[in-house]
Amino acid sequence: MSGLNKIMVIGNVGTDPEMRYTPSGSPVTSFRLATSRRYSTQDGERREETEWFTIVAWSQLAEQVNQYLSKGRRAYVEGRLHSHSYQGNDGQMRFRNEIIAERVLFLDRAGSGEPQPGEASQSGEAPSAASDAGAPAAGEPQAPEPTSADDLPF
Repeated sequence: MSGLNKIMVIGNVGTDPEMRYTPSGSPVTSFRLATSRRYSTQDGERREETEWFTIVAWSQLAEQVNQYLSKGRRAYVEGRLHSHSYQGNDGQMRFRNEIIAERVLFLDRAGSGEPQPGEASQSGEAPSAASDAGAPAAGEPQAPEPTSADDLPF
């Protein structure tokens, strides 16, 4: 029986993406993403928690993320959770959780709060993040036409 390992997060990019290459020449890009949750305690005190995620993208997705994302942008990341351990310089065992990205949606334009339908995925789809910097618009999803109650089949 097969298992399921899927995680989806929406948040703000906290670090500029950093691209590097493996010895075999495959690109890999990593960045940090912050998600926040606001809630009220039983005493009525408002609180906010921020959770940080390390995102890792490979191949064509790594190149697209490196080109179109920057610190402060909003993004949706879908992928799988990967955990590993390593020994730190001080000899202590350390544990690290990462999201291996399979799909990244660019939710806003660089430097503005306007929503934007940008997307990059591991399947090789080109991003549709149209920005003032001249990002490609090929494959941009069309907005659905408004539907009135008279058009519904039920």
